[in-house]
Amino acid sequence: MRKFVKRGYLLIFAVVGTLLCGMPVQAKNEDTIKTGIYAGDIELSGMTASEAKATVEEYVAGLQDTEIKLLAAEDREVVVTAGDLGVCWANPELVEEAVEIGSHGNVIERYKVLKDLEHENKIYPILLSFDLQAISDTLTEKCAKYDREAVNVSLKREDGEFYIVEGQKGYRLDVETSIDLVNDYLTEDWNHQPCTIALDIAVEEPKGSAEELAEVKDVLGSFTTAYTSSGSSRSANVENGCKLIDGITLYPGEEFSTYETVSPFSEANGYYMAGSYVNGKVVDSLGGGICQVSTTLYNAVLRAELEVTERHNHSMIVSYVDPSADAAIAESSGKDFRFVNNLDYPIYIEGYTKGKKITFNIYGKETRDAGREVRYESEILEVTNPPADTIYADASYPIGYIVTESAHIGYRAKLWKIVTENGVEVSRTEVNSSKYKMVPRSATVGTATSDPAAYDEIMAAIGTGNVDHVKNVIAILTAQAASADGETGQQ
Repeated sequence: MRKFVKRGYLLIFAVVGTLLCGMPVQAKNEDTIKTGIYAGDIELSGMTASEAKATVEEYVAGLQDTEIKLLAAEDREVVVTAGDLGVCWANPELVEEAVEIGSHGNVIERYKVLKDLEHENKIYPILLSFDLQAISDTLTEKCAKYDREAVNVSLKREDGEFYIVEGQKGYRLDVETSIDLVNDYLTEDWNHQPCTIALDIAVEEPKGSAEELAEVKDVLGSFTTAYTSSGSSRSANVENGCKLIDGITLYPGEEFSTYETVSPFSEANGYYMAGSYVNGKVVDSLGGGICQVSTTLYNAVLRAELEVTERHNHSMIVSYVDPSADAAIAESSGKDFRFVNNLDYPIYIEGYTKGKKITFNIYGKETRDAGREVRYESEILEVTNPPADTIYADASYPIGYIVTESAHIGYRAKLWKIVTENGVEVSRTEVNSSKYKMVPRSATVGTATSDPAAYDEIMAAIGTGNVDHVKNVIAILTAQAASADGETGQQ
């Protein structure tokens, strides 16, 4: 019996040996991949490792021009290529593994592997990787540009009547989640053919409805200031700022920023050079006078009893409202006037100018009792009068040159909100406390001259510290110089 078993093993070895003897023998470094081994759809049979690697690399390189459509907002197609997204071969180690198949083990093991390949191919998947930064850049630069802010249903007032303006849906690309969507699909599900990938787009519904806005019909607060003494440039700035605010619909909980609405202060945005307060002086700047717009709106907002979230007083007192009733905005110092619609219904801001007066009306749904009235009072706590004039001699300008800055009285004041019901005061609340700089009248006077006597006279005038006296001396010296020039001409 034992002799029979041994003979059986010998027979199997003989058969296997005969089969193996018919196969070509190669050195280790020249081993080729056995028949029936694939990388994806690529047959690697008979290839050396370097040949197989080059073949798969060529295939992956050929994928770079494959079109991939990314669906951005409103299904807008953004066509890119796999190369744009940084396609790379992620598992080159499959070549070494393929070479090793059927090359290790004893004769029986190798024979079994080869017989298995005759019945079923060994297929290695070609794994790909993509550059996450390239995907992110593509989404940000080429897809996010189709995002759109939601436009709420709003109101428009013309000829004393309100009209409904339909809103629009908003769309926003979620870049972070879309990076994962694109990468996961291309690395796990992609068949290496042109494809379309839907990105993660958040849809924002517009606020409001015609029924809701129909409730907006009552004047909750109104205020008017005059700019009759303003020049053409300042007047134009006031009118421009008013137009930029006019027509705003604000829903419950929304915050309004005056600065964001009226900026930038540029010629392209309708502004001119005009006087404004900067560091205790009046200087020309683009948009000078815009603070009268924010101040007028502030007082209308107070009367509508909306929630003021940011307000700043001017550095120096203004003439068009009482102390503490102003609201300054300034790009350089980051000042803004902001408020929130703290009511249960939308509000509409109407702004207009007429006869060098600016008016803001706040419309909404009146829910306050008919007998309830609100008024505001300014209380002056301290007054600081400016001292004597300050005069600066400037030798870079000739005698006759003079630029004056008006004096400004300093104030410390409070604004009070007073509520009455049926004529009886029920509350008195401090709204704000403001402090305004005192600034003396000043003048910069030119002193350059070739006439020693004239120089002595102008310096003596400056020494008096009286701007009016300096002006008189300048007038005399200018007249004398003109007379001397006339006599020289006659000779």
